[in-house]
Amino acid sequence: MRIVIYDGANTIGGSKIHVEEGDNGLFLDFGMNFAKYSLYYEEFISERTARGIYDLWHLNLIPKLNIYRRDLIPRDLVNEVPRYPKVPANAVLISHAHLDHVGNVALLDENIPVVGSPTTIAILKALNDTSSGGSHFGMEIPYYKVKKNKDEEGYILEADRNSHYPSRKVILSEDISSFHDFLFYRPGQESSRAKKIIPNDVKTLDEEDLGFEIKAFSVDHSIYGATAYIIEGDISLAYTGDFRLHGKNSNETRKFIKEAKNASVLITEGTRVGREEHENVSEQEVYENALKIVEEAKGFVIADFSARNFERLESFKEIAEKTGRELIVTAKDAYFLHALKIVDGADRLKGLRIYGNFKASQQKWEELVVWSNYAEYYIPPFEIRENQENYILCFSFYDMPHLLDIMPNGGTYIYSSSEAFGEEQEFSFLRLWNWLQYFGFEVHGFRIDGYGKPIFEKGLHASGHVSKEELRKIIDDIDPDYIIPVHTENPIWFKNKWDEKAVVLRNGESWEV
Repeated sequence: MRIVIYDGANTIGGSKIHVEEGDNGLFLDFGMNFAKYSLYYEEFISERTARGIYDLWHLNLIPKLNIYRRDLIPRDLVNEVPRYPKVPANAVLISHAHLDHVGNVALLDENIPVVGSPTTIAILKALNDTSSGGSHFGMEIPYYKVKKNKDEEGYILEADRNSHYPSRKVILSEDISSFHDFLFYRPGQESSRAKKIIPNDVKTLDEEDLGFEIKAFSVDHSIYGATAYIIEGDISLAYTGDFRLHGKNSNETRKFIKEAKNASVLITEGTRVGREEHENVSEQEVYENALKIVEEAKGFVIADFSARNFERLESFKEIAEKTGRELIVTAKDAYFLHALKIVDGADRLKGLRIYGNFKASQQKWEELVVWSNYAEYYIPPFEIRENQENYILCFSFYDMPHLLDIMPNGGTYIYSSSEAFGEEQEFSFLRLWNWLQYFGFEVHGFRIDGYGKPIFEKGLHASGHVSKEELRKIIDDIDPDYIIPVHTENPIWFKNKWDEKAVVLRNGESWEV
């Protein structure tokens, strides 16, 4: 078995791992490397999608391999890309729906299937449905917009307006038959003139031969649907993806650890081994700390937590119920909760309200799915303004302009998400602080020091990653023959702990066993 870490070997995120045996190969994730992207791009400057993969190729933001969608290769790369290796890729195994693990999958050859849990695929489909096109291709899973040459020269690409939306073959970790209709439905395609999603095969791992025996295991992470994999070839390989032991699905992680004890090779994340934080704040502690704040709060409450952290959303829903308030989510949040209901049947929207912000028109996904099914859940800003003490509103920095319609008279703001990484995010926190000060909020979770830098408080956010000490115990418990660290800024920690067992690779390096 040959293993290549194309990206993510010495940084957090951007995981792109290739496993090859004979004529068979698999990618384990194919994510965006935000650290590399930030060297060239920021919020208002990004790759030029009209040039396909051209910018990413030349800036080495994607591996130089002959594995990409043909419609994304402009004329001045047509002869260059084929000079590079065409590695076998029977499928890409997606660990979860965070873009640092899945954000470059949409660039891959359209014939490469995606493998994931039904929850992960549903979240990715909802991301695609609710995307406004964006500045990169990361949202185009499992269906995508076909590109064509804008003119005869072929240097500029544009969406083919005459083409329907092709979709990739999807291989699920378990069968969810009710999910298929949602997978190939794009809101608005009812119109005879609208472009439709072209259905593709939907299989399960049990039904599909990918050249390896693959077993998927649910694990605990800060997004639902996270999956670890065990791959059986000439040897057994276990891949953790991102995982933890301090969320409500920790028992799922423990089941994977037990099954991984037969693996010869362990590819594991090491996000927190390079950080000073050692102690875990559990999701239960976050719930208890936030509950205490809301119980003592007077007036309006805003809860700010990571998008698609549905476990945190459910915690604040329970807090709202216990404190006699109603939780208000955005229409986009509601669309994701609707998608999750199709997968697992849980009605997470029951008892919630949906923020009815002022806008010229609704997008099709909101009009035909959210509004059509949940119109009675909507609440306008003026109604919130009149009864501010009755609500908890799920808003983030990007929603702040809508507060001008509510005009809060003070209130409590709870920041329940990760700390800033990078200068640009620090500027965002300073802007967020200015909004909160304008409306007179009492802020919990962070503050701005005298130098304009955010200082974060512990206790209102639980990491999505296993702690250093827990990871050490897990690796000792699994006791693999070899350990390959990824998704870490401190791969040497593994070498210091396990010496010859630890295989520390650089990006692009291969290793065979």
